[in-house]
Amino acid sequence: MNQHYTSDVEAIKDLVNSYQKLRTEIGKVIVGQDAVVRDVLISIFSKGHCLLVGVPGLAKTLLVNTISQALGLSFNRIQFTPDLMPSDITGIEILDENRHFKFIKGPVFANIILADEINRTPPKTQAALLEAMQERSVTVSGKRYELPIPFFVLATQNPIEQEGTYPLPEAQLDRFMFNVFLDYPSFEEEVQVVKNTTGNNIGKVEKVLEENDITFFQELIRKIPVADNVLNYAVGLTAKTRPGAANKSVMINDYVAWGAGPRASQFLVIGAKCHAAINGKYSPDIEDVKAVAVPILRHRLVRNYKAEADGVSVEKIIDSIL
Repeated sequence: MNQHYTSDVEAIKDLVNSYQKLRTEIGKVIVGQDAVVRDVLISIFSKGHCLLVGVPGLAKTLLVNTISQALGLSFNRIQFTPDLMPSDITGIEILDENRHFKFIKGPVFANIILADEINRTPPKTQAALLEAMQERSVTVSGKRYELPIPFFVLATQNPIEQEGTYPLPEAQLDRFMFNVFLDYPSFEEEVQVVKNTTGNNIGKVEKVLEENDITFFQELIRKIPVADNVLNYAVGLTAKTRPGAANKSVMINDYVAWGAGPRASQFLVIGAKCHAAINGKYSPDIEDVKAVAVPILRHRLVRNYKAEADGVSVEKIIDSIL
């Protein structure tokens, strides 16, 4: 792709075009799930990570694999199990034949990491991803190793099974930009899925972007200006999730134990910028913030026992402040 644009306006037009091409290529394999695909692509263009939550068989793994093909990025899948060790993710130092220590890179050294069923492994192993997600590097035996750029963790989680699972700690959840919930397909979509997957004509995904195109678009999105009223709205929205005497929302004070931190405000702004850009706008408005609010806030609000007892969902609480 030619990146010698005469202006940022021209570059945003190209981003819209590339985004539409990506949707078309992904659509060859993934039927429906439009909001999910949109959110995963927004998190990628925003330099964020994404947590995909859904019951088995909803093509979470296939979705991540398809996106990595369309983006032309290296892809590694790590199957999280109770006996997985941190070194199985980051890599390990061994003594070579000359009795020198040599670092063997683990599967985390790729552009897209699919952390499959991330809640099946103990916290010690989950924590092996913390530095990688935040710093884009790993430290082994006191030496720091840079990860390839761009770098994304797309993790999957099964919401039904509780036995043999370890809930992700709040600090790790906070590092995910989006928590995206996958629902069952509609009847028509399921018919299409069965048609596509039980014959020989499986769609072939063409590469749409190169690595440097993705990093270019990431920088472009950072440069998009934001009006003060939109910035204030995003920060105000995050502040509204925090229970306390100053909070006017009865729903928050009654049902929330802990609200979202400043990282939510940052993600709301960057997510709104990206949402505006892929829709051909040159600056985000309040509607763009609202469009990304639910998947950004969903995993950052901690409900109290009263919310659980009254059956009040996180989504309902977020809707009350939107």
